[in-house]
Amino acid sequence: MAAPQSVVPPWPDDATVIKRSWDEPDCFGAVFDAHYSEIHRYATQRLGPHAADDICAETFALAFRQRHRYDLSRSSARPWLYGIATNVISRHRRDEVRLLRAVNRLRPVPESAGGHEDAVTAKVSSERLRGALAKAIAALPADQRDVLLLVALSGLSYEEAAQALDVPFGTVSSRLNRARKKLRKALGGANPLLDEEDMHR
Repeated sequence: MAAPQSVVPPWPDDATVIKRSWDEPDCFGAVFDAHYSEIHRYATQRLGPHAADDICAETFALAFRQRHRYDLSRSSARPWLYGIATNVISRHRRDEVRLLRAVNRLRPVPESAGGHEDAVTAKVSSERLRGALAKAIAALPADQRDVLLLVALSGLSYEEAAQALDVPFGTVSSRLNRARKKLRKALGGANPLLDEEDMHR
């Protein structure tokens, strides 16, 4: 009777996977599998679906090459991967600003009310606000836009955003505060994206 094969328990966290990948590079595929969809969604939201595949491919290629420098005290690679993706996206600043400005230029197409006038009015108002918001985000300095979109699109906490961008916690807080004030002003006092307490998760 053959001896039973040993069963390798699932890795408890990303840091363990990454450390093991130093000697067994194929193990890094587990990090890819765990986080690809989320990073792809973030890239899509920032640069559109056409660029997202390339952004993701470059993000994970860079992460693989840099895996020996990963801080193993951080169990989750999520902020690290968002940071790499944000750096890759930063090479496409013009494309992102162009996309945001295009969203601002879109005009809602009136629909036949058909007894749903209130719903149609609400939808049109929402689309107009979204266009104004896109324009205001496009006008933000790049460092403020990065922090704002990391928090708003990915749901990273202040601490995770600080890890992603390799900046102090206070820098994230101040950049977000400045960005929110600018957006609030541009939107005529409307709440831009998130309340302060929502960002401090």
